Amino acid sequence: MPLNSYRFRSTWSVDCTPERAFDVLADLGSYPSWWREVRDARQVAEDAAELRCRSVLPYDLVFQAHHNAKEPAEGLLRANLVGDLHGTASWRILPDGAGARLVYEQEVVVRKPLLRGLAIISRPLLKANHELMMRSGQRGLRTYLAGFRAALEN
Repeated sequence: MPLNSYRFRSTWSVDCTPERAFDVLADLGSYPSWWREVRDARQVAEDAAELRCRSVLPYDLVFQAHHNAKEPAEGLLRANLVGDLHGTASWRILPDGAGARLVYEQEVVVRKPLLRGLAIISRPLLKANHELMMRSGQRGLRTYLAGFRAALEN
């Protein structure tokens, strides 16, 4: 595997129905509302958005996410990524007791020239950065979904 290729897998637990989680995750434009590292989302087509992400490292990654699978009954969302990241990302949304388990998988090649050129040095930093971003995303999604639940209860 080239040094600028990455495979990531994260599992989140959330306190909502799988259907609610699917709806929120399918709406790429809402990501900046709950995931602070997703700094901007601009709709570029019906099932596509350009995302600008930045975590603790001092660089932005800009890429387009194009849904190629949106299957609520199967709990599957998958998107092709094109830009500073090139590859695929997917969510599997599964029932888990009264809530949902979300499995995120990403297989990408980092195409941003600076990061590609420094791959041997930046690889461990990018992995750690990704892990921090995913933890933050889980916290943000839990808070966002709790707001939905509170609004429905009032």
